[in-house]
Amino acid sequence: MRAVILAGGRGTRLAPYTTVIPKPLLPVGDKPILEIICRQLAASGFTHLTLSLGYMSVYFRTFLAQHRSLQRLIKIDFVEEEEPTGTAGSLASISDLQGTFLVMNGDILTNLDYRALVQSHQNSGAVLTIAAHQKRVKIDLGILETTESGQVTGYIEKPTLHYPVSMGIYVYDASVLDFIVKGEYLDFPSLVLKLVAAGKKVIAWNNNATWLDLGRHEDLLEATQLFGTGRYDFLPKEAA
Repeated sequence: MRAVILAGGRGTRLAPYTTVIPKPLLPVGDKPILEIICRQLAASGFTHLTLSLGYMSVYFRTFLAQHRSLQRLIKIDFVEEEEPTGTAGSLASISDLQGTFLVMNGDILTNLDYRALVQSHQNSGAVLTIAAHQKRVKIDLGILETTESGQVTGYIEKPTLHYPVSMGIYVYDASVLDFIVKGEYLDFPSLVLKLVAAGKKVIAWNNNATWLDLGRHEDLLEATQLFGTGRYDFLPKEAA
């Protein structure tokens, strides 16, 4: 199986850390985020991993040179962009993507069952499957239900809303690449809307996996605390 990790972002919300090291290489516990992901994918049966790089790409070269043991678990190569073309547009720079392949952001910790995700995609007939997490949003205010004229028809005190949100993990059919033009900027939400408008089948795959999107300082701190306490086992047993 083939996977692509998007690791070219600047991670500005995690500055100043990310001014000296790319976000996927920040440590959680005693291992960089990227190493944890690589070991997870290898344990899930992936055999070829491509890193899509941009910002501070030399750091990833150094990381791979110093962690040759990962290359024995899974083939790792990379492509580099001089100018960013977006979370979907960057796939056009990878020339040999075929069949079904997984794409994910490089700043995620999860114990998601990658095999089950890929199998579900293949069984669904979709061209794109998005791993989805149920996000609870607490509204600390009273919500008014009104008509257009302002007449109150209902009142909900401090409701908790639930939304399916993207986990930043996707399974593609290679036919989606026809919607991506090399060299043109295209972010993932825009790609999804293009596919939907074209009548293509896009599926959300709901699951109960633990999921941490490490985009903010407090997220990274939480991941470090959870990983260090062993409450959440993000590494496969044979790779821990």
